[in-house]
Amino acid sequence: MNRAEQWPAAMVEVVDTLVDDVDLIDFLRHLCDRCTELLDVPAVGVMLSAPTGKLQLIAASDEHTGLLELFALPTDEGPCVECYRTGTARLNIDLRVPSQVSAFPRFAERARQGDFVTGHALPMRVRRRVVGALNLFDTREQELSETDARVAQALADVATIAVLQHRTLVHTDVERAQTKAALSSRVVIEQAKGILAERRQATPDEAFGAPRRHARAHQFRLTAPSRQVIDGSDVVRVIQRP
Repeated sequence: MNRAEQWPAAMVEVVDTLVDDVDLIDFLRHLCDRCTELLDVPAVGVMLSAPTGKLQLIAASDEHTGLLELFALPTDEGPCVECYRTGTARLNIDLRVPSQVSAFPRFAERARQGDFVTGHALPMRVRRRVVGALNLFDTREQELSETDARVAQALADVATIAVLQHRTLVHTDVERAQTKAALSSRVVIEQAKGILAERRQATPDEAFGAPRRHARAHQFRLTAPSRQVIDGSDVVRVIQRP
């Protein structure tokens, strides 16, 4: 299969993976491997923004590339950092030419020590929101063609979709867990309120107010005295009439 045939086949494979219950780290590592094959570059890495806004390494095609990407983090420089900040691609960077690496000289020196001479960075972006960068490194003096640059950006876009999908699912799971916890707590509170209303011959509002005051006074969650009421422990001490 030639490269022209590999590209659509690989894209279909990558997109199909998103339909399944995807492991984000494994997916991005797989995408890095596909990039090396489709774009004929030996090294690929993916950097993502942390909640603090700082980049972090999330996947690399090999350990050597991972170490280079990690070097960019404490120095806060490199084509990946620049691409993330500007939201624009940096292609065909000759890492040996001072004028092309003036913004990241230490990173360029470290890359050259690893025998890399060419670098590319493509933004992982949706509209104006940039979530990271896809980085390509080559040990040869070889530029990306216009077609390969479009393929690289398409792969970066697929990676972006995967990241945002993952974050949405995680956020949804957190919201569901919070909602489930809130509903469970509400059941406990309502049960306690019913017990108190019956035992004290109180109104529902009065029955609710007693454990609420106790919880606030002792900096408990409202479910704590409510569970005591249901369990029958310390009911007299815990719940006092106003």
